[in-house]
Amino acid sequence: MMNILIVKLSAIGDVIHTLPALNALRRCYPDARITWVVESAAAGLVEGHEALDRVIISERKRWAKGLLRGPARLRNVSAACRFIREIRDTEYDLVIDFQQLLKSGVPVGLARGKCKAGFDRGMQHMEHSYLFLNRRIPPVSMEIHALRRYLILLEALGIPAPDVEYNLPVRRADEMAADALLAENGMAGSRLLVAINPVAQWETKLWENRKFAALADRLIAEYGADVVFTGGPDDGPVVADILSHMQHRASGFAGRTSLKVLAALCRKARFVISTDTGPMHLAAAVETPVVALFGPTAPWRTGPFGAGNRVIRTGLPCSPCFKRQCTRKDHMCMRGIRVRDVMAEIRRAGILPEE
Repeated sequence: MMNILIVKLSAIGDVIHTLPALNALRRCYPDARITWVVESAAAGLVEGHEALDRVIISERKRWAKGLLRGPARLRNVSAACRFIREIRDTEYDLVIDFQQLLKSGVPVGLARGKCKAGFDRGMQHMEHSYLFLNRRIPPVSMEIHALRRYLILLEALGIPAPDVEYNLPVRRADEMAADALLAENGMAGSRLLVAINPVAQWETKLWENRKFAALADRLIAEYGADVVFTGGPDDGPVVADILSHMQHRASGFAGRTSLKVLAALCRKARFVISTDTGPMHLAAAVETPVVALFGPTAPWRTGPFGAGNRVIRTGLPCSPCFKRQCTRKDHMCMRGIRVRDVMAEIRRAGILPEE
């Protein structure tokens, strides 16, 4: 039996972009045992996936922090040692590094594998990860969408990857949890459910809270939409601030969904409005139309994948800069996007009911 190891640790969007490669591997090797190494924050996206046999979870950040703290030091050392034993308990026929970073190169190096494959040096931001490989694939342009780059990597290994298929492991229980959350907020059986994800990890990716509030108010007033704001456990204050600026009623779901329940919620929405962040890719993966707001990053590299999605950007000469801090100090690549620009793009997309 063939053993395959996938290394793609994070983040949410990157893991989602790797799912089509997982499915291509399963189609090519239907009897193989496939294992995925992933960090805990994104583990929910792959746990229970029908194409996977095993998931190994890395708590790299927690272990690193724990080594500096007395009481937890031994516990974290022990957990890290268990991870190393787990990743080395199988001899893999094929190990694939889809991350191309030092943090993925280390588990690739630790794993026992006959063939350790990934892109050779020349890829942007790869941090010498190629040093851990014995099968180095010629680098490709970073201007190719990330999802396509991963499939190109497989094709260079002789693995056909003609289709883009995610098969997110969203179960009936996740659908029921999303239904219960909507019912609790008076949105059961909504005619027009719109999910808005207003948060992102980079400050430069953010849009103004007042604009999100104004946008939601217009969708409610003009189309009778039911609007929900999503986010993680730490995003409650942002969502609360947006809701405080609204004239109409909307609901805040920040911190109230797992990744799979969020996927189920996105699937129920007519469309999703989002900054450049993980839930944007989650919505695209369940084939819900996405209207994405882009500033410092490049949608052709990491935008919502699929023909039915729309991207709004100001197109300033300095964009994309790929910076977490704005050198202009005015964040105009995002602040220059107006509410009416977003409304116009939504109308052009044909995803709103007739007025």
